[in-house]
Amino acid sequence: MKGKKLQGETQNLKSHVKEELTALYELTVPVGQLSTKELNERLIAVTEEIGREVAVYVDRKGRIIEISVGNTWTVDLPAVDARSEVRLSGVRCIHTHPSGDTELSDPDISSLRRLRFDAMAAIGRLAGESVGCLGFFTGEKEEDGTLEVQIFGPVRADHLNRIRLTPLIQSINRRLSRERTQATDDEEERAVLAGIDAPMTCALWTTEDSLAELAELARTAGATVVGTFIQKKAKPDTAFFLGRGKVEEMAMFIQNERATLVIFDDELTPSQQRNLEMALGVKILDRTALILDIFAQRARTAAGKLQVELAQMKYSLPRILGQGLVLSRLGGGIGTRGPGETKLEVDRRRIRRRIHDIEGEIERLKKERLLHRERRRAARIPVAALVGYTNAGKSTLLNALTGADVFAEDKLFATLDPTTRSLRLADGREILVTDTVGFIQKLPHTLVQAFHATLEEVVEADLLLHIVDVSNEAAEFQIEAVTEVLKELGVAEKPMLYVLNKLDRLTNGAGGTGGGEAAAHVDTMGDARHEAAGSDAAGGFSEGEIPSLEEVHLPPAVLRLLRGREGCAISARTGAGLVELQERIASFFRTGEVELTLHIPFTENAAVTRLHEAGRVLQTDYDERGTRVRVRLSEEEAARFRRYEIS
Repeated sequence: MKGKKLQGETQNLKSHVKEELTALYELTVPVGQLSTKELNERLIAVTEEIGREVAVYVDRKGRIIEISVGNTWTVDLPAVDARSEVRLSGVRCIHTHPSGDTELSDPDISSLRRLRFDAMAAIGRLAGESVGCLGFFTGEKEEDGTLEVQIFGPVRADHLNRIRLTPLIQSINRRLSRERTQATDDEEERAVLAGIDAPMTCALWTTEDSLAELAELARTAGATVVGTFIQKKAKPDTAFFLGRGKVEEMAMFIQNERATLVIFDDELTPSQQRNLEMALGVKILDRTALILDIFAQRARTAAGKLQVELAQMKYSLPRILGQGLVLSRLGGGIGTRGPGETKLEVDRRRIRRRIHDIEGEIERLKKERLLHRERRRAARIPVAALVGYTNAGKSTLLNALTGADVFAEDKLFATLDPTTRSLRLADGREILVTDTVGFIQKLPHTLVQAFHATLEEVVEADLLLHIVDVSNEAAEFQIEAVTEVLKELGVAEKPMLYVLNKLDRLTNGAGGTGGGEAAAHVDTMGDARHEAAGSDAAGGFSEGEIPSLEEVHLPPAVLRLLRGREGCAISARTGAGLVELQERIASFFRTGEVELTLHIPFTENAAVTRLHEAGRVLQTDYDERGTRVRVRLSEEEAARFRRYEIS
């Protein structure tokens, strides 16, 4: 038939076989009937000749719309692309089993589920008689929420043709409409993780490490991980990211484990996502979409919600034409949440317009924050920003240092919105400490762009406190991942103090010494830099005799991370090492300052006002002649007040 082609494994087929199969397009099946005796016999005859499975796909008008040699994996059905999540596809599949065993196989059931066929039939010849099995949805759900499948047969093939399909399909669709099968935000989704093991660019971070982190991200988003797939591959497949064989293997696993979601460890192209949804029949997310979903959950402030929405919009724009199952869902679940009421099911023009509006609102908020920072600079209040890998303990440390009540949880991205609190150091100096969003490897560029306004707190800070989870085996790589983001922000050269947190979690296996012993040695650490590092600490930390690492009794994990880095080790949870940390911070802000005791006559009170503006007043007394002031000033400012200095 003109314009009709065979799909699947057609190589090496003889010409007359191809002609016989192509001629099947001319057949029709009575409306509401599964198949016909002629169609069944001709399918079985071809299978007996070539020894391969043959499948025909029939629409509800009885027209054969596709013919495939092989299995259902080898055909891409355009008519099925528009399937609804709450209705059947409108297509049924009748295929042969060369062995004559017509029991529906696991791949048959998997195809029924992923393509939502009206029915799936297997036919064959057994003991000289045509027999078959029929599989279809009941419209009911099993305990885990997946659709229930009923099998009828094996029976004689002519018995199958007597089944009235139309009322059966109508009944199933009515039930599906009442009992929608999509996940909701309140339901836990069952996720399968997938990634490729490509040649590593960094030996510190393996594919297994990356997928372990992806599993933690999935848990944070509210999913239960039921399986993980890794394929050794030099580069991703352009169509399916993974190889087709691995995708088929995943489909079987998804069916058996009742999975509802597959998460890939790298960003997918729109076409890869669409192809995978069609092949697996479940929702497909990549790492970027998962992180965006978590951010949507965590955003609390108006600014945070705007920034998340902006990132979501920029991510969705190139995918708006191919998001298949994701955009067809009414309920959502992981990957479909947003921080506000804006839906992603809009056209490109509306998305671009919304992006423009959000960027304008963020620019307005940026100007407001700029005014706040200018006021802080005018008041000469120094700022220290907490940066680090997600779940390194930044919020816990902020709470421990300042007595704040910032939400802290042992999950990734527990804190999204920046929080600033005041900290009074032992020398009386007041500084501001800002908690920022955690970084992560493979941090989507769209997120860095969207959160640039918030991350300006990092840009404007005088000191960066780089918080590191010392108990994490991948701590070194996490440091590098954070450094890459700081480079993107243009602040990698800012003065930085490494704060190795979670010292209490180090055990004999992880760090070479028990947590209690490690904590006992925190306060003896000093600078803990190896003399061979050969460089002065950035930012002017206090000078002094620096012991070699061999002289400091600290866990090996700590010593390794501190080589060549200015830092200290603490436990924000237990409080160990916090006194030393505060002294380190104070010593940084003392650098370049001098302390003066001044006596200013009452006739020059304007100088007292200027003094409060220029420096930090530590003590004020009065006598009959004027004001006695003890103050800390920069060298430059101190020169202007030297004439008032007293011994």
